[in-house]
Amino acid sequence: MDKRVKNVAEAIEGIEDNMTLMLGGFGLCGIPENCIIALSESGISGLTCISNNAGVDNFGLGTLLQKKQIKKMISSYVGENDEFERQMLSGELEVDLIPQGSLAERCRAGGAGIPAFFTPAGYGTEVGEGKEVRDFNGKPHILEMALTADFAIVKAWKGDSAGNLVFKATARNFNPVMAMAGKITIAEVEEMVSLGELDPNEIHTPGIFVQRIFQGEKYEKRIEQRTTRQR
Repeated sequence: MDKRVKNVAEAIEGIEDNMTLMLGGFGLCGIPENCIIALSESGISGLTCISNNAGVDNFGLGTLLQKKQIKKMISSYVGENDEFERQMLSGELEVDLIPQGSLAERCRAGGAGIPAFFTPAGYGTEVGEGKEVRDFNGKPHILEMALTADFAIVKAWKGDSAGNLVFKATARNFNPVMAMAGKITIAEVEEMVSLGELDPNEIHTPGIFVQRIFQGEKYEKRIEQRTTRQR
């Protein structure tokens, strides 16, 4: 089945106000830049976004925050975005901060059809407030619910017309687990290859999880923080 769409506009068709989106990436590594820009230009609002972080000011999900298109963020690390901080502290933005490992597992569980799981992470903190607690091997664990989304939007290095994806190095991060957990998964890729060109042993996300795929353009691949030493 050929899952290719013509462009980013066709890829994001059907995304509407007040939907829940999962967006792959870690910091600014492996984020679906083309789709985020298209969403920013679309005027869609009231979004709940599940992402490890929220980009930075004026880039990545930061562009959606600047335009007040996001009503809730479900994230792990948000320390590089001043606008995120401002909206959260002013009460303009609803925020659910989750330990990073728990966030990854909640996404993976959603894709695997596991409704919930117990984890010790977050017990005794605000993260665990109001959640069921059980002891395993003498250690308290809290119940965490799986996460799913109306759309999962991921970015891969290579893909083919069947939706098979290969991620490059650390850009693999949250992308594979989120690709499994969306009702509709959109993949933007740097390079579209012919069907059969990808080595089956190197495919990270099988095409069964992907409904739409397109080749992206003009990736900036920004560095979130650059630290150098004096020569």
